[in-house]
Amino acid sequence: MPNDLSADPEVDRRELALSRVKAWGLPVAAVVLAMAFGAASITNGLADRERTRQEAAASQSAAAIPICEVTSRTDLVPGSGALFGVNLNLDAKPLSQYAADLGHKPAVSVSFAGFPYTEQERAHLHQAANQIRADGHMMLLTLEPKQGLAAITPGVIAGLVQDLVSLNAEGVPVIVRFAHEMNGSWYPWSQQPVEYKSVFSQIAEAVHEGAPGSAMMWAPNYGGGYPFAGGQYEATPGTPGFEALDTDHNGVLTMADDSYAPYYPGDAAVDWVGMSLYHWGARYPWGENETPEANKFADQLTGNYVGANGDDSLLPDFYHVYSQDHDKPLAIPETAALYNPAVGGAPESDIKRAWWEQVFSPQTAAQFPQLKMINWFEWDKNEAEVNGRIDWTVTNTPAVRDAFTTALPSWLHYGTGTNCRPAGT
Repeated sequence: MPNDLSADPEVDRRELALSRVKAWGLPVAAVVLAMAFGAASITNGLADRERTRQEAAASQSAAAIPICEVTSRTDLVPGSGALFGVNLNLDAKPLSQYAADLGHKPAVSVSFAGFPYTEQERAHLHQAANQIRADGHMMLLTLEPKQGLAAITPGVIAGLVQDLVSLNAEGVPVIVRFAHEMNGSWYPWSQQPVEYKSVFSQIAEAVHEGAPGSAMMWAPNYGGGYPFAGGQYEATPGTPGFEALDTDHNGVLTMADDSYAPYYPGDAAVDWVGMSLYHWGARYPWGENETPEANKFADQLTGNYVGANGDDSLLPDFYHVYSQDHDKPLAIPETAALYNPAVGGAPESDIKRAWWEQVFSPQTAAQFPQLKMINWFEWDKNEAEVNGRIDWTVTNTPAVRDAFTTALPSWLHYGTGTNCRPAGT
């Protein structure tokens, strides 16, 4: 593996850090210099002095990157309570501002990248890591194989592991959420259980072997409405994997088929299980401002919800089957409550307060002791399902922010800002 650290971890990590700085900084600088000064016939002496300056700056930057004692993936799970994190639009608000608004540095920050990722996405990944190092603690890296599962080659996986090693050594633990919502019908990796489990297992094996400071999360979509007929990538009879999805063996996919089990890659591959749970509204079509029904959060986790999609009681009890019985920590990678500024109905404060009171209630902590991560979806964005703007945030409106921060329970854990203990100390 390209990330083998068995000989001398500290030396190799410094070399990884230095190579990253040179790979991103020096080529760009060289191109700029050539464009700016080439036509003016810069002398070799000046070019040499500039090159020396650039290399010295790169070396100084590499030396400034901390080389940290890597936190084991098993130690990423809190012994009690849950990590509080955020899915934040970093282009609209830096993590430092969010931490100031919240009054805490978040323990988890969610990042998204295509996979294989482009050099631009890779640069954004490391930029996000820099913010997390300063104002958070851990990255939840959501990898989206938009080119399809076949694009995930051994070389792509090896490159990911090398990047994870670099991030871990710089004080940023990473949990990889690969190909989330794979049981949906709207992604190029959707409803392909055989291929999905194979690729997930290959990535997990490589991460477990090569990046001990990183972990793997399996995170299907909430099964209400399964099999989500009409989606671009829905499975149809005769397609690979359809037989595996037809768990009741009647030749068609319905809500009576298990919406989770065919996609589970196995205990050896999975470190965390996760499920994103939102309040989109009480009834379809979405877009109306409606307060959440009582116990909705808990009922969705346990397969007891009766609401927007009809009777979801046919769903498996996700918490007990996959977190409790499989003995895996549970994450809520994304959660929030829908507020549509363009329509009337229930006020923003009532909708969002009713949802976070369920998520943060003492009953939630008592009923779900394996719940170890909750990440708020802090975006104000257009949603295709609504054909309009939805404000999911809780820190942009002062009154909502004050109520939210006051409601944060004592059983949540936040980032400490002290991610890095120098290696060897």
